[in-house]
Amino acid sequence: MRVLVLTKIFPNSVEPLSSPFNRQQFAALGRSCELEVLATIPWFPGAWAAKRWSPAGRLADVPREEHIDGLPVRHPRFVYVPRLAQGLTGPLYAASLAPAVLRYRGRVDIVLGSWAYPDGYAAVTLAELLGVPAVIKVHGSDLNVLAKRKAPRRRMESAFRRAARVVTVSRPLAQIAAELGAPRENIDVVPNGIDRTLFHPRDRAAARRALGIPVEGQVVLFVGHVAAAKGALDLVRAFATAGERLKGTRLVMVGDGADFAECGRLAEALRVDTTFAGAEPHERVPLWLAACDVLALPSWNEGVPNVVLEALASGRRVVATRVGGIPDVVATDELGELVAPRDPEALACALERAVVTPYDPMRVSSALPTPSWEGSAELLHRSLLAALEARARASFVHTITETQAV
Repeated sequence: MRVLVLTKIFPNSVEPLSSPFNRQQFAALGRSCELEVLATIPWFPGAWAAKRWSPAGRLADVPREEHIDGLPVRHPRFVYVPRLAQGLTGPLYAASLAPAVLRYRGRVDIVLGSWAYPDGYAAVTLAELLGVPAVIKVHGSDLNVLAKRKAPRRRMESAFRRAARVVTVSRPLAQIAAELGAPRENIDVVPNGIDRTLFHPRDRAAARRALGIPVEGQVVLFVGHVAAAKGALDLVRAFATAGERLKGTRLVMVGDGADFAECGRLAEALRVDTTFAGAEPHERVPLWLAACDVLALPSWNEGVPNVVLEALASGRRVVATRVGGIPDVVATDELGELVAPRDPEALACALERAVVTPYDPMRVSSALPTPSWEGSAELLHRSLLAALEARARASFVHTITETQAV
């Protein structure tokens, strides 16, 4: 099977830490089929001069081709127009990528669009031009947020009806995909995986010494984009709300993001003891998870965030919000506690309980049923094969019908 992946969420030489879940799953998938990735880059005339304010400017130096985790990756540019009507984004995205994609005519069996819009919409549109089926893989905020906007929703509905299959990372996302028009029999839930060679219980004190942070006291860890929608500011406010109740507990934030500076100013203004570690390579995240007592992820919306899976695999309990597929993962008190999003007071109370609740890291880790990345890729491989088989059956029926008519 020859697979062409179309996605704007994939790492590159300028942003090597981006979307590690896609990198790991597609690398594993590439070991069982021929796979090439078109990892798109936004572009507009003079983008290179706008590095300070535009993602297109920051990514202008990404090379046209790379090899990442053994995969051939091309970086075609798509026309990016800030504040363009979102209903036009999908067609413009597809038109921008058509020259690169149409070169694969006769060379691929299936197109996989990873992200509902504009990637999934473009994957379906361009796969029709290639005469092959398309599969759309969705992740979280592409359905939880973007699908609530009128114009993108219409485009998604069109794409989901035409896609051979839709792959989601959780049952709640599968329900949304069905509401958007994907036939339920064509929806597959394929959970993200975990690299258990990296994420497993480790000694907390040794990890703290390796990171140069105090061995004594409790640590609440945040890992991810430091942004309001990820609950980063809510987390700082929760610590301030708790006050003496979390005395002796340090907040550590690993990551960068749009609200990094604001988060720092808020922590300083509210006198919250916070360590901002900045962005870290994925290989360093297990050490940070080992060093903490609890992972906090108070996002406003999610699919199934990999950092929650990684924390549990590392034997660390989680305090998170009751959104997306998180309740499917943090399903028992042994694994952690869930609160409503945008509620710093409830978050403060949950954190207070979490840092004083004893638990067995090995029991937490063993209670997580998440597959390896190889297992996750195998499930995705089955979904792609099902799409090809459905297309073959439809073609056979069509041929028989035409023959009988003659």
